[in-house]
Amino acid sequence: MATTAIQATLGPVRQTYADAKTFPPIAKAYTEVSNVVKETGLLRRAPLFYAGVGAALLLAFGGIVTGFILLGDTWYQLFMAAALGILLTQVAFLAHEAAHRQILSSGPANDRLGRILAAGIVGISLSWWTTKHNRHHGSPNQVGRDPDIEIDTISFTEEDAASARGLRRLITRKQGWLFFPLLTLEGLNLHALGLKHLFSRGEVKGRWTEITLVFIRFALYLTPLFLFLPVGMAFAFLGVQLAVFGVYMGASFAPNHKGMPIIAPGARLDFFSKQVRTSRNIRGGWWATALMGGLNYQVEHHLFPSMARPYLSKAREIVRDHCKALGVPYTETSLIESYAIVIAYLNRVGLAARDPFDCHMISQYRAV
Repeated sequence: MATTAIQATLGPVRQTYADAKTFPPIAKAYTEVSNVVKETGLLRRAPLFYAGVGAALLLAFGGIVTGFILLGDTWYQLFMAAALGILLTQVAFLAHEAAHRQILSSGPANDRLGRILAAGIVGISLSWWTTKHNRHHGSPNQVGRDPDIEIDTISFTEEDAASARGLRRLITRKQGWLFFPLLTLEGLNLHALGLKHLFSRGEVKGRWTEITLVFIRFALYLTPLFLFLPVGMAFAFLGVQLAVFGVYMGASFAPNHKGMPIIAPGARLDFFSKQVRTSRNIRGGWWATALMGGLNYQVEHHLFPSMARPYLSKAREIVRDHCKALGVPYTETSLIESYAIVIAYLNRVGLAARDPFDCHMISQYRAV
């Protein structure tokens, strides 16, 4: 009975990975769907859309600055801090799109725009983000190749969870339930990782431009904050802004791949199968697109990373029909369902961090 109880508590400790046998290659699948997308004109730029988004964000920034000035020395400033956290996340979405060459017509122009948005406004290194994110797009959910499933407090594979020690082990045991609370620190983490990258050895594209932009940004942000507010209130403002930014960013990116198949380290899969089977879309239409900056169409974004945000919904219809014809699962859930899946998945993985002798029934027996 004790053995059965332990197995029920731990679940499978050995991770099951998907490979070419699990997902047989589909010849010419991507070529065929890509041709349809190109013929439909869905890879063209959308300058008017992005101009409208930019204008809306500028107005929102103006509103926050005005609110900050009018409110003065009051704890209502924390509402402005939360609004700023939301707004900076929306700017980060645009920086992400610029890095994917979705906004402007040329690569260098997109790079310049992305650097201004990421480093100059959000305060995060575009060079670091691009290096990490390109690796993710090339090998989503593949062990040893996707940096998004590497250990960073949270464990995404059972082997990593089993290797946890000390404080990380305690966190890993309940990491599903702790995932969203931990995201309150993600904003600070993103800034720190960007700075670490910029001051690291080796070649960093646009290093000094980004360092200059980041420090100008922090000077323009922190100076009025600590000049016009009491020190305690200023730190509280900064803390709320970073917490909201971290939660919003994490809550927008987490549903995309977490809980989807994990690919074996050496597996070779065709591009179409790899991108579709490891990605999850979020239902909701225009409001989900506005809320998540187009990340709700994760399948289409991974298949066509340079596609502008307004055309992703149209590409979805083409990709879904193609998947149906080929018998390839196309995953799409509600936002709430996706969070439940992520939490359940992380909790299941976290079971591997538990002591194999930490059995509830045995503990009760010992107590008697």
